[in-house]
Amino acid sequence: MLTAVLFFTHTTFAAQKLYVYNWTDYIPSNLIANFTKETGIEVIYSTFESNEEMYAKLKLLSKNNAYDLVFPSSYYINKMVKEGMLQKIDHTKLSNFHQIPSHLLNKDFDPNNQYSLPYIYGLTGIGINIEEIDPQNITSWADLWKAEYKGKVLLTSDAREVFHIALLLNGKSPNTTKESEIKAAYEHLVKLMPNVLVFNSDSPEVPYVQGEVALGMIWNGSAYLGNKENPNLQFIYPKEGAVFWMDNYAIPKTAKNVEGAYQFIDFLLRPENAKIVIERMGFSMPNEGVKALLSPEMVNNPVLFPPAEEIQKGIMQADVGKAVDIYEKYWNKLKTN
Repeated sequence: MLTAVLFFTHTTFAAQKLYVYNWTDYIPSNLIANFTKETGIEVIYSTFESNEEMYAKLKLLSKNNAYDLVFPSSYYINKMVKEGMLQKIDHTKLSNFHQIPSHLLNKDFDPNNQYSLPYIYGLTGIGINIEEIDPQNITSWADLWKAEYKGKVLLTSDAREVFHIALLLNGKSPNTTKESEIKAAYEHLVKLMPNVLVFNSDSPEVPYVQGEVALGMIWNGSAYLGNKENPNLQFIYPKEGAVFWMDNYAIPKTAKNVEGAYQFIDFLLRPENAKIVIERMGFSMPNEGVKALLSPEMVNNPVLFPPAEEIQKGIMQADVGKAVDIYEKYWNKLKTN
């Protein structure tokens, strides 16, 4: 992965540079190098670990220090649109737009995909080290609370995802805006904290692979990658439903190299490039042509490509408006508890 850049200033040659802000380990470095070789555009690649971090950074930057392409999760798209942070996407500028499956377009958070396009999608479920724990004993998010797993649990470093599972177990909507329900979820999570060893959204598979944790939250793609290194890492879809998420291409209103952003999106939408992302990163890319290029073993892997019934059961996070501050308040209390 190319070195992350924290602050930068555009030069007079800004048109030949593309400033990209993305999740850690989300685009193989050789693909970035291939794009530069093909277009002459140098990609300045920075990374973030949470939507909150990405949003705060974009708010801080001036117009002269702007990113050209960012990758927010679905529930942040609507928020950023409302705040005038994103510009509309012209689908006609993307020759590979047809590669995006229609069932992943036109979602509630961005009707007609005016401001975003899906890059990667997946489900957050339960990771387990089968050398330590019998997978037959793990079927529910509630199992993370069992006393025998003290100091063995990993949670993602994502406020909404963590509160999602507690709200679900409390019988409430993971997208609630009611402080009483969020507070009750917080109180439920406080009871989980003795079991929690680490919060990790950087490379969540690593603590499992290295034997530091035995149970917890993990993205399906991270579980797929980790399993290749350590077959004891298995992925379980909880009976209540996994967290369904989608990370998206979006062009900030302050972008300087808009045409370069379109070129990069179109480049990544090519099936042969989607294949590289899936094989290297372990995450599903919404691409009509890519499955024909992958091995049958990969195409039929239920961790890499989640079954339709699991996607249907999963709940996608939505924008909660000003209630995000309530989540953040209790999230900070939880982590400092």
